[in-house]
Amino acid sequence: MNQTESSADAARSAQQPVLTIDKLSVALVGEHGPGRPVVKSLSFDVKAGETVCIVGESGSGKSVTSLAVMGLLPKDSLTPTGGRILLEGENLLEASQRRLRDLRTTGMAMVFQEPMTALNPVQRVGEQVDEVLRLHTKLGREERRKRVIAMLESVHLPDVERIYRSYPHELSGGQRQRIVIAMALILKPRLLIADEPTTALDVTTQKQILALIKELQTEQGTAVIFITHDFGVVAEIADRIVVMNQGSVVETGTRDEILAHPKQDYTRMLVSSVPSLIPHHRTQPTGETVLTVKALTKYYGSSKSWFGGATASGTPAAQDVDLILRRGEVVGVVGESGSGKSTVARCVMRLIDPNSGEINLNGTDIATMGRGALMPMRKRIQIVFQDPYRSLNPRRRVGESIIEGLLNYNVSRAEAESKARHALKTVGLPEDVYDRYPHQFSGGQRQRICIARALVMEPDVLVADEAVSALDVSVQAQVLALLDEVRERVGVGVLFITHDLRVAAQICDTIIVMQRGRIVEQGTAVEVLTKPRESYTRALIEAAPGRHWDFQHFRAVA
Repeated sequence: MNQTESSADAARSAQQPVLTIDKLSVALVGEHGPGRPVVKSLSFDVKAGETVCIVGESGSGKSVTSLAVMGLLPKDSLTPTGGRILLEGENLLEASQRRLRDLRTTGMAMVFQEPMTALNPVQRVGEQVDEVLRLHTKLGREERRKRVIAMLESVHLPDVERIYRSYPHELSGGQRQRIVIAMALILKPRLLIADEPTTALDVTTQKQILALIKELQTEQGTAVIFITHDFGVVAEIADRIVVMNQGSVVETGTRDEILAHPKQDYTRMLVSSVPSLIPHHRTQPTGETVLTVKALTKYYGSSKSWFGGATASGTPAAQDVDLILRRGEVVGVVGESGSGKSTVARCVMRLIDPNSGEINLNGTDIATMGRGALMPMRKRIQIVFQDPYRSLNPRRRVGESIIEGLLNYNVSRAEAESKARHALKTVGLPEDVYDRYPHQFSGGQRQRICIARALVMEPDVLVADEAVSALDVSVQAQVLALLDEVRERVGVGVLFITHDLRVAAQICDTIIVMQRGRIVEQGTAVEVLTKPRESYTRALIEAAPGRHWDFQHFRAVA
C-alpha cells in the first residue's frame, strides 16, 4: 500500500462514526415475550468530536436509548427486540456481559443527572476515581494516584489534594458532577453519554460544566451524546439534534435547522415552549402584604447556648435578608447554589429555625414561635417541592394525600373530599384522579397534584422551591401557566425559588438576587433582567445558556 492510499484510508477512518444506532427497537418485557415497544426503529450516528443532543418529553425514549447503548437496560422490564448498536463497528447487542464491562469506561462512559447517586457516600472521591484505573489497568498505586490527580486538575477542581481526600457530601453539586466526569473520562473513552448532567445546577456552574465537556472533547476527540430537556443548553453545545417522541425519531438536523427552522409540529411545540429570558411587562400587584421578612439570619453549624438561644457562630447561609410579598404577587429568589435561596425558603416555612430576624405572616411574627403555637399558622403557608416523584406517598391514593392536611385541622372528611375535588379541578385535573395512585401519572401531572395539595389548605403564601426545574419544557410551560392562573384567581402570594432565569423572567413580578447569603439586588423583573445594576447579576445573565436565541420565533437574534 503506498502513502497516498494509506492517507486516504486514514481519512476514511476519521469519517467513520464512533457510534451507529441502526433501526434499534426496545420493548417492555411481557409474560409471553416482548410487550409494548418503547423505542421504535431508531437510527442515528455520532462522529468523533461531535455533540449530538437528544431532546423530547419524558417517556420519549431518550434515557432508554442511552441505557441500551451502555448495556444497562433492566433485564426484568426492558429488552432490545431489533436493530444494531455499533461502537466503532462492534455490535454491542451481541457482546457478552464481560465484554460490555470492559468497554464501559474504556470505550464508552456515562454521566448521570444526579452525581450523589453515582458516588459512594462512604468512600473518598479520590479512591472512587482510582477504582476505575485499578479495575481496568495494570498501573501501580502511585502511578494511579498521579493519573487521578492530573484528571482532577483537568476538570478544573480547586485544591485537588483536598478534593482527593474528601467525601461526596463535603463537595458542592458542581464539584461532585466534575468528579463523576473525571471518573467517566479518565480512561479516555471514545464515546461519552451525558444524561441530563446539568439539570440541577445553577447557570454559572452549568456553564463551567458545559465548557469542561467541550474542552475535554476537543482535546480527546470524544463523541458526545447529550440528553437534555434544556433547549438553552442545546443551543450552546449541539452540532446535531435528534428529536424523539413516543419512542420514535420525529426530526433530525443541525442545531440551526432544528432550532431556527423546525419542520415538524411537535418540534415547533417544543421549541416554542422554551421560556424567554426577556420578561413581560407586568402590572405590579398592590394588594395587602401577606409576608414580611426582616433581617433574617441563619447560621449552619451554630450551637445552642445554655439558655436555649442560638449563637451566631458557624457558617452564614442567610444574612440580613429583607423581603415583602403581597397578595397575588410572585417574588422570585435567584442565585447560585449556596447563595441562600433554599435556606430563606425553609426559614420562612419554619422547617428550620432562623438565628435572628422576623417572619411576619399576616402581621404575626412566626420566627420564634414554639411548635405548638406554630401549628395553627402552618395552614396559611404551604410549599411545593422540586421533585414531584418524592413528594407523594406511593402507597396512598392521591385523594388521601390531598385531604391529609385538612383532616389534621379537624375538617370533616366529607368537606375535605369536596375541597380536594375542587382543588383538582382548579389545577386542571379530572375528578377521577382522586382515587388513583401517584405512579399512574406523569411528572407534570404529579406536580399539579402537589399544587392541588398545597392550595386545598387555602394558604396566603405558597412557596415553590425549584418547582419546575425537573420538568420538560412543554410540561414546565403548562405548570408555569397554571401557577400564574392560580395566583390571579385565588390571590395567593408566591415565593418562587429558582436557578433558572428564563423561568423567573416569565412568572415573577419581583426578583431578588442572592449571593453568599446576602441580597445583592432586587427590583421588578424587567429592571433586574434588562437593566441589572450589579456585576453579579450581569454575570448570572451572561451565563444563561442560549441567551442569544429567541425560541419564541424560531430564529437566532444578535
